[in-house]
Amino acid sequence: MSTHVQGSISQDLWERALLRIPGGVNSPVRAFRGVGGEPFFVNKASGCTITDVNGREYIDFVGTWGPAILGHAPQVVIDSIRETAIHGTSFGIPNPLEVEMAETICRLVPSVEKVRMTNSGTEAVMSAIRLARGATGRERIVKFEGCYHGHVDSLLVKAGSGALTLGQPDSAGVPSSLASLTSTVPFNDIEALASVFKEYPSDIAAVILEPVPANAGLYLPEPGFLEGVQKLCRSHGSLLIFDEVMTGFRLAPGGAQEIYGITPDLTTLGKVIGGGLPVGAFGGRADIMDNLAPLGPVYQAGTLSGNPLALAAGLAQLREMERIGGWQFLESLGAQLEESIRPMIAGKPFTFQRIGSMFCLYFTPGPVRNLADAKRSDTAAFARYFHEALKEGVYFAPSQFEAGFISTAHTPEALTKAAGILAKIL
Repeated sequence: MSTHVQGSISQDLWERALLRIPGGVNSPVRAFRGVGGEPFFVNKASGCTITDVNGREYIDFVGTWGPAILGHAPQVVIDSIRETAIHGTSFGIPNPLEVEMAETICRLVPSVEKVRMTNSGTEAVMSAIRLARGATGRERIVKFEGCYHGHVDSLLVKAGSGALTLGQPDSAGVPSSLASLTSTVPFNDIEALASVFKEYPSDIAAVILEPVPANAGLYLPEPGFLEGVQKLCRSHGSLLIFDEVMTGFRLAPGGAQEIYGITPDLTTLGKVIGGGLPVGAFGGRADIMDNLAPLGPVYQAGTLSGNPLALAAGLAQLREMERIGGWQFLESLGAQLEESIRPMIAGKPFTFQRIGSMFCLYFTPGPVRNLADAKRSDTAAFARYFHEALKEGVYFAPSQFEAGFISTAHTPEALTKAAGILAKIL
């Protein structure tokens, strides 16, 4: 199954990429291994659409995997990047935008008293894990099955995202001695987490989780679950880390922790705060963050951390979201999509899950509350759905195990068309 026209510009690029880039892609899920066929190449994006190198336009529900909350190439972001670039693209020395972004994050995310910028979500998580170990003097980390926290050695154990799509929840190259310091438990299973704490009552540096896991599709924390995780962490002197790289500034100004009323000790961020440019951040309680060099013994650094272009783009995007009431608008768009889809799947073997502007249609009867439930999905049926959508000019993530994203640039008509794809295959 191919998405290309023979002899097309995209086909030529794919053949060239296979010769020089492992698997032809720079991030595994882009290879379409979860749906079959070959990926297409995009050279333009605007609003809620992307345009491939052959000139075909698609309504996009990937949104560069989350950052494009205002849609692609919003004018306020483009203008900010252009104005900033005139004065330089990188300095390697403090710049005013770093201070402004730090103040903005701390204002919008009350659990964050101090923050350190990085260049990616993976880097933010890696640094937060090191900080947690350094601050507590402990080594063990607990994660939840299906939660993907970037390609961090300690956390590529029962991961989600591309690792799950490729059927390789673990990775070669991760020392077994390091992996052995990570315990994994099912999401929404507080008893399983309590058992790990019982086994290692004084050894756990931190528990890390996506408060809303969005790398095995999308499933939600059940009532009391996040509160139970926090209670166990506090009673054992372990830190609670929320990975809000996906959910931060997308679900609400204060992320999932604002919605669920939980105050983690550390939070990792990315995506939206870069406006489409590479970015990451981690922050939390001041007494923990002050363990970082140059104040403390935990070393963390980055040549391009706090890059002025990325921060200018992110700040412009966040200001615009606040100005237009973007989060309330996104909720209304998400509700419209949900209201269109639910009647179609009633009584059929599908499960639709949504929170705010994030959603997933599972090709399995519900409930879907953890990784094991998600993996019951009919991935072959999803692949047929994906390719049917492509034919109709709608681009969803090329894997059953990824979330979809709505932006403020999506029109009611675009949402209606997306729902109509499902109607055609039922």
